[in-house]
Amino acid sequence: MKTKTFGTTGLIVSELVLGTGNFGTGWGYGSERQEATKIFNAYADAGGNFLDTADFYQFGQSEEILGDLLTGRREDFLLTSKFTLGGAKGLGSLRTGNSRKAMIASVEASLRRLKTDRIDIYWAHYADGVTPSEELVRGFDDLARAGKILYGGLSNFPAWRVTRAATLAEMGREIRVAGVQVEHSLVHRSPERDIFPAVRALGMGLVTYSPLGGGMLTGKYRKGEGGRELGLHGRAFRPENNAEKAAVVDTLLEIAAELATTPDRIAIAWVMTKGAIPMIGPRTLEQLKSNLASLSVALSEQQLQRLDRISHVMLNDDTDALQGVEGRVSTPPAPVA
Repeated sequence: MKTKTFGTTGLIVSELVLGTGNFGTGWGYGSERQEATKIFNAYADAGGNFLDTADFYQFGQSEEILGDLLTGRREDFLLTSKFTLGGAKGLGSLRTGNSRKAMIASVEASLRRLKTDRIDIYWAHYADGVTPSEELVRGFDDLARAGKILYGGLSNFPAWRVTRAATLAEMGREIRVAGVQVEHSLVHRSPERDIFPAVRALGMGLVTYSPLGGGMLTGKYRKGEGGRELGLHGRAFRPENNAEKAAVVDTLLEIAAELATTPDRIAIAWVMTKGAIPMIGPRTLEQLKSNLASLSVALSEQQLQRLDRISHVMLNDDTDALQGVEGRVSTPPAPVA
């Protein structure tokens, strides 16, 4: 696996991130510990060094499993985690969200589960609607000075909030916001309008998740196979529910046939051409091996143009990243900066 720099930091990371949201079965869907171990080891053997988890994933099980797997080789990986939603059900408003109180409680709990003294990149998972950017930036800076995190990042934040946080950190001489994480795929291209250019202009690293559209772009749901609709009451599932999405899947299947490969590899290879670092989130070792094979896919200029054209309409996709996630607080009357 090749490596690349993460934004304008000194970090040298692998070209694919291993998302571990499927490590565990706390959501009623995921990988048992034995299968997660196989996935982790195969990713490491392929040269991967960029790991992503969150306290919310499998209600803490993902972090716990990852902590065990990192024993004895912690320094070989860039370990990232996220907070906002909490690592267990029913934590209440003071232990969820992005306040300094929730941030401190969350990082301490994650460090215990991950069995480490620091998290390399700590992401705010979602904008909670009430915590101002000043509080987030100062919180990241305090955690960095305490040695509990190395970098702070924003996940699923709108572009205007990303730029505001970056500006506040720069003006206050606090730890800079090192990276951004957003959903991006052939069926969710809206970040290309604002997040992508903002990140490039600010010199941030960019991680994009769900390159397979929640599994839809593999074509497996057309065959009646199960997938993410089984977990979290279907919240992570993206159905093929309109003509535009169907056309994208059709084109993926056509190009996969032309190259004698599979549509998941084509979808990931396409994402990699857009300049971000894609995150894969396999549930099985077989899925991981197929995802890794995307690294050897060479799409022609004509094939890239076909995929760009057929998915161009998806630039109008404004699907809320928080759709289906229960709110922890009521929405304030005005946007929180």
